[in-house]
Amino acid sequence: MSKDSPLHDTQAEWVHVEFPEQAAFKSVYGFAGSLGTIHLEGVRYVPKGVKSRTLLVFMHPATTLQLLPMPRALAARGLHVLCAGSRYARNDSALIMENVAVDLGAYIRHARETWGYEKIVLMGWSGGGSLSLFYQSQAERPTITHTPAGDPCAITTAGLIPADAMIFQAAHVSRAVTFADWIDPSVVDENDPDRRDPELDLYHPDRKPPYSAEFLARFRAAQLARIRRRTAWVKETLETLKKRGGKEMERGFVTHRTMAEPRFLDGAIDPNDRPIGTCFMGVPETANNGPIGLARFSTLRSWLSQWSPDDTNAHGEKCAAGIHVPLLAIEHSADDAVPQPHTRRIFDAAASADKSMAVIRGANHYFVGQPEHLQQAGDLCMDWLRQRGLLD
Repeated sequence: MSKDSPLHDTQAEWVHVEFPEQAAFKSVYGFAGSLGTIHLEGVRYVPKGVKSRTLLVFMHPATTLQLLPMPRALAARGLHVLCAGSRYARNDSALIMENVAVDLGAYIRHARETWGYEKIVLMGWSGGGSLSLFYQSQAERPTITHTPAGDPCAITTAGLIPADAMIFQAAHVSRAVTFADWIDPSVVDENDPDRRDPELDLYHPDRKPPYSAEFLARFRAAQLARIRRRTAWVKETLETLKKRGGKEMERGFVTHRTMAEPRFLDGAIDPNDRPIGTCFMGVPETANNGPIGLARFSTLRSWLSQWSPDDTNAHGEKCAAGIHVPLLAIEHSADDAVPQPHTRRIFDAAASADKSMAVIRGANHYFVGQPEHLQQAGDLCMDWLRQRGLLD
């Protein structure tokens, strides 16, 4: 559909999907999952008067996506689009990626069996990219029986239905890998964020970009070392709780200073069109210890499932090696959230025989103030879907 083609009026329908809880450990607050049933909410955009055998499914592990421009723009072009919320919508402090994959499977089963769609396309946007890869790899070949914390999960018993194609757009390799890119390695005391190593402080007044290769190598190694120290503490604490044999099974904790990404301050690192000195959360130094940073609030189990790169099952590159459906990977060249190499890494890792990659030059993460780039993305997706017989 070209930019001159007529657009459709769309209607937004509230979606409710429920299924029996199978996880041994309950991790959802309130009615949504504490009474033996998981309740999920989403929004389906349907073009008025337009039937379709194909459904595009957007899902993020921790947030809802119905306000993004891309789902609504595709619906206006005549496509049926679902924006699916997980059981952890808007609160990822206790999020278990294995449970989110089961949630996504429940929506896809509902789309097939209740709505009657014949084809499903996973739309992996931002944090939904690695989720989609994780889901598809397990739907094609389910292998995971336990979470990284050792709790049984329902992936192999949930009857996950594979999607027919996937679009990976403005998305990162995984939450854990992104966290490793962003965490502040200068923190030397997890209980006191003001105790810091000035040699590793990205925001020290005497440290200015561009950064030397030696500094970056030391910085990246220290980031991973901090995560591994934190992970060792998490595993030790979990083991202590288990050995006690009591009813205390979980704990929440705070991780300070998790936004120290050198790419945001030095345009010479993995250069692209992103703005320098800022990020999708605003001023990086302000976001570093703000209340909404990655992994700021976490449980022990959640840390292992979504934030530890050594333990997570939802590592995008590893999961991409297990998918075989057609894949379109789309990079936004001015993305101020997704590191520049991540799209290429996923494209290279994917086992799909039919895979394509495109770059939308100048596009930021959310197409803010960029209707022309949103139009280009829509054209790209429509053409790709049409060529694979996924449009009516």
